Amino acid sequence: MRGRSMLAAAALAALFAPDASASVKTYLWPDGMMPDAQPGQIAAPTEVSEKEGFRPDEWRRPYLEWYDMPEGAPKTDVCMIVISGGGYGCCCDGQAFRPLVKKLQDAGIQCVNLTYRTPRPKGLPIYQTAWEDGQRAVRLVRSEAAKRGFAPEKIGVMGCSAGSHLSLLLALSSQTPAYAPVDALDKVPCHVNLAVPMCPAYVLTDGLTGTNTTGGDGPDVKIDPVFRFDSKTCPVCFFHGGKDPYSPIGSTQMYRQLRRMNIPSELHLDADRGHGVVKPEAFERALEFMRQIGVLGELRKPVLHEHRFMPGDTVRTEKEPLWPEGRTPDVSANQKYAPYLVWFIPERPKTKAVQVIVPGGAYNFCNFNGEGTPVAHYLNSKGMTAVVVMYRCPRPVGKPKHASAWQDAQRAVRMVRAEAPRRGLDPDRIGLMGFSAGGHLTLMTATNAEMPAYEPVDEIDRQSCGVQWACPIYPAYVLTDGMDGENATGGNADDATLVPELSFDGLTPPMCFVHGDADRYAAMNSVKAWERLRRMGIQGDLHTLATRGHCFQMSASPGTGSYTWLDRIWEFLTAKGLNR
Repeated sequence: MRGRSMLAAAALAALFAPDASASVKTYLWPDGMMPDAQPGQIAAPTEVSEKEGFRPDEWRRPYLEWYDMPEGAPKTDVCMIVISGGGYGCCCDGQAFRPLVKKLQDAGIQCVNLTYRTPRPKGLPIYQTAWEDGQRAVRLVRSEAAKRGFAPEKIGVMGCSAGSHLSLLLALSSQTPAYAPVDALDKVPCHVNLAVPMCPAYVLTDGLTGTNTTGGDGPDVKIDPVFRFDSKTCPVCFFHGGKDPYSPIGSTQMYRQLRRMNIPSELHLDADRGHGVVKPEAFERALEFMRQIGVLGELRKPVLHEHRFMPGDTVRTEKEPLWPEGRTPDVSANQKYAPYLVWFIPERPKTKAVQVIVPGGAYNFCNFNGEGTPVAHYLNSKGMTAVVVMYRCPRPVGKPKHASAWQDAQRAVRMVRAEAPRRGLDPDRIGLMGFSAGGHLTLMTATNAEMPAYEPVDEIDRQSCGVQWACPIYPAYVLTDGMDGENATGGNADDATLVPELSFDGLTPPMCFVHGDADRYAAMNSVKAWERLRRMGIQGDLHTLATRGHCFQMSASPGTGSYTWLDRIWEFLTAKGLNR
């Protein structure tokens, strides 16, 4: 009878396999040696367990299923363990993961699926038996490295929801044994080398078994101490939606702790997205992350930013002064030139929206050509008009560092709004983008539109200086540990809060942040500003880039996020319907 039962199970497994390319199944535990075995648990994906004829007793043993590499796919020395979510009540992500597995395989990454025990065990933490299966699975995968041709120290984990929770347990707490050893295999290390959690659940103390009761923002909400962030903690690439009931603050808090440990990591937060597996095009960020940290081999030769975007799609530029002659407010003797703006007008307009750009330069100079012009040409290639502002610098004498530039930025937005109708543009579809000090200036202008920076000088100043979106790119001076320079604590200290000049008033718009993870003007500038917006009910995007510093885009390797960062801006505008 036993042999007949095993044959039936094998036939059913073949019929309901999670993927046609996943053909080799390996059970995790020797017979009779599975820890914390409970009679109510199974190890089967929902596409098997929900089929008519399913026999639970034939699906009690958790297993790995190795995916066959597609014919002609490249070969790397990386292996990714794929872990389904399902609230620890089931394993339900098989269909959703298939396009992501294909992207990994197309990049030459060996994939193996883990089917762990569900539903939640009785009398134990909700993750306990899954964690046991996960640690055993990593050991088994590592033991197969030589045979299957991948490096034992290039093993990743990828999951969604509860599967992300389990991925993070494996990534952050591998030095804590989830079970007592059962055989010689348990001498093999169970740490992993990278993790890709999508919308991780149960990571904060206000949502240990379900959605976050305070949205992750309660005053006493902490990371669950089961996550040890131990000596084998690896780089992590987080994906999370801004409207996920399993709060994205779980990802931002974990990212902050990884920064404290100087572990290169990335955070990708998407406006208006709820719970679930990311789309394949968004998952490209995970591959960019893996390239950037060197997991997928040497980086390609970097390309200079200004060499990538040429003026072929710009029909003309037009320069005009910001202020009427003799009417510039608060003139400072050390500022020798008159501020102006330049219109970059596309040859083939495709949208009535306008992007205003304020370059960086520590408020001591204005990096017009290095930061402003290339972005203007990129936007022109998309059919969007861009306006680059040359504001007053260096810093004014006897006033805040940003005072003159803030006046010029408000004036620039008003001028663009006033001129938009005669240029065939929409005066109510204007965005602001800035870099470094210009990122701070972008936040100053976007979060203080109800506060005039100067007394009106003419009719143009009757126009609103509010914008419909903002894109702070590696903004500086945003937190109190770096009000006038580099962030002394990396923005990670509890008392490193948003600077008081950012009021986040009623005209504050959605924003898209991009920041280097290793920036000395800390990525937490962007993260904490994004968190503030979310608490206000304003949905925005945020992307941090592993190992990258300040001005990350100036020299970037193809195939990395530092190279494709402008596409994140365009995707944000598209998703929000702002570039129609």
